[in-house]
Amino acid sequence: MKLGYTIIYVPDVDKSLSFFEAAFGLKRKFLHESGTYGERITGETTLSFAAHELGDMNFPGGHVRASDSAQPLGVEIALVTADVTAAHLKAVQVGAQELAPPVAKPWGQTVSYVRAPDGTLIELCTPIVT
Repeated sequence: MKLGYTIIYVPDVDKSLSFFEAAFGLKRKFLHESGTYGERITGETTLSFAAHELGDMNFPGGHVRASDSAQPLGVEIALVTADVTAAHLKAVQVGAQELAPPVAKPWGQTVSYVRAPDGTLIELCTPIVT
């Protein structure tokens, strides 16, 4: 078993794809012609976005929309970078909300948190050195 996809349900798939490219340089892998599903190239695991309408189809009881929540959801994606400060500033410049500025953690990792315009909670971090 391996992790194949992380799928984030969003109000506008194309806007989310565009934000992740502008903020983090992640290249577009795929956008379905319907505009309801798209993917970004992130390495071995694909970062995907699906329209809330697909979530409504998949979950008859509904789902919590990060875009409508005043607080970030209790799940995040982590993007690893050598320069957290630069990535953090770029993300904020293109529309992310700063939640926590870059800080050096006791274990040697630098970490910051932003929230994408679609509500996605994003950790920006340096690699963990073991």
